[in-house]
Amino acid sequence: MITIVCPACDEECEHEVLREAAELVVRCCECGRVHRVPRPPEPRILTVRAIVSRETESEVCCVEIFEDEVVAVGDHIVAECGDEAVGVEITGIEVGPRRVRRAGAAEVTALWTRGIEQVVVRASIHAGRTTIPLYQTAEGEDEFVVGEAYTFGGRRIRISHIKLRDGPVIRKEGWKTVARRIKRIYGYLDRGQRRW
Repeated sequence: MITIVCPACDEECEHEVLREAAELVVRCCECGRVHRVPRPPEPRILTVRAIVSRETESEVCCVEIFEDEVVAVGDHIVAECGDEAVGVEITGIEVGPRRVRRAGAAEVTALWTRGIEQVVVRASIHAGRTTIPLYQTAEGEDEFVVGEAYTFGGRRIRISHIKLRDGPVIRKEGWKTVARRIKRIYGYLDRGQRRW
């Protein structure tokens, strides 16, 4: 899903991506018109210093965040500590000499975090003309498989594709990844769950 201006509606609205090539073929979720748009540039990935506290020890690690992303105290993300990926909760955000509760990725100079075993997996579920954001807590090593059904936020969904933190999108049915690597899951309501 992307949000762009529809030439028929003449306003910004959600569009479903039907095909990706040099240009995107998209369908407006409001009026249903299919049209082409230039592929939007991928946001840059920023590497931010993260201090990860575990029990009585702290370690300087890093977190990769898209430049247009906003982080907040309490967010669950993944930190890279050498070769190890660790689920962490943000406990503090430094923007220069100040501490803030929320900031855009480009402003952040350091994140203070604590190690956790669980991560929050985000999902965007398409139901007709509506896209609903859902959240589910999962163990960092829990697997999610394209084409499989899961319960998210109390709703039964089926995964159509998964955007990974390190960039690519996996779309092939049967392909899988673990929760700590997931940026966002995309899907639709499983059969028998057509109403919100």
